[in-house]
Amino acid sequence: MAELTYRDAVARGIAQEMERDEDVVFLGEDVAAAGGVFKATVGLLDKFGPLRVRDTPISEQAILGAAMGAAMTGLKPIAEIMFADFLAVCFDYVANELPKARYMTNGQVGVPLVIRFGGGGGLRFGAQHSQCVENWCMQFPGLKVVSPSSPVDVIGLMAAAVRDPDPVMFMEHKALYAIKGEVPDGEIVDTLGTAKILRHGTDCTVVALGLMVHRALAAAERLAAEFGISCEVVDVRSLVPLDTQTILGSVTKTGRVFTVEENPRVLGWGAEIMSIICDEAFYDLDGPPIRITSPHIPLPAADLLEDMVIPSVERVVETIRRSMAA
Repeated sequence: MAELTYRDAVARGIAQEMERDEDVVFLGEDVAAAGGVFKATVGLLDKFGPLRVRDTPISEQAILGAAMGAAMTGLKPIAEIMFADFLAVCFDYVANELPKARYMTNGQVGVPLVIRFGGGGGLRFGAQHSQCVENWCMQFPGLKVVSPSSPVDVIGLMAAAVRDPDPVMFMEHKALYAIKGEVPDGEIVDTLGTAKILRHGTDCTVVALGLMVHRALAAAERLAAEFGISCEVVDVRSLVPLDTQTILGSVTKTGRVFTVEENPRVLGWGAEIMSIICDEAFYDLDGPPIRITSPHIPLPAADLLEDMVIPSVERVVETIRRSMAA
């Protein structure tokens, strides 16, 4: 058992899969010699060499075009897009090409490709470098979408993503790169489409993703200590496929549900989950399902304004407290 940072877990997860399978290759801007702009891929070039770890030009379209071609001809690429926001530059691949190749070839051509990107706010990068874009990705049939919240989940979900026959969008929250967590020795392999209950409770279910998982857990501790409210915290981890069984099971048990989302409110992933809950477990609810989100505005760069926009521990606590008291 070792303690790793989230960013070191990224490198270990990629290395684990590259050691296991020679068809796994890695490409992106500054991922090789520089070790990544977020220093999450340090050491991979030295370990695997320039044929398998490749720096690319500053062209997101070129990165995904090359990665898609490589995947269609037998390799298993991991492609880095750096900032999640830059997916907009190569959106034709994300929306039209990658998710549809298997369908349009009647299963003759697969695209076993992982697209990594650093998303999320809280680090003062401003509106064009701070977005959570999971909801962009989850709307296209054929893409799988995951976002780990801990170092061990980074490694396990990376393994699951690389071994999957379809394209997987792998979001790493930039504000989590420095956090540490216990990671077992040896190979770690997880399963796509599985949520985790990180804190058991009886009064309400709090569903969160990425950075918001940590804020939901901190809020749950305060709600228990200060108000006697017992929260069950579910880390979604995988939006596509979605573990509806775990989420619905928790909501059925507690009778109340809240989502904590960094996305802007309109069309956030929590809206889809709430729709499923209302379809499948409406009569098990003891109160209205409530979404705690960022407002539908560009994310500010100013520290005070950014902190006001992104759901905070205090806002989660106050929203749940008031709602449970009503």
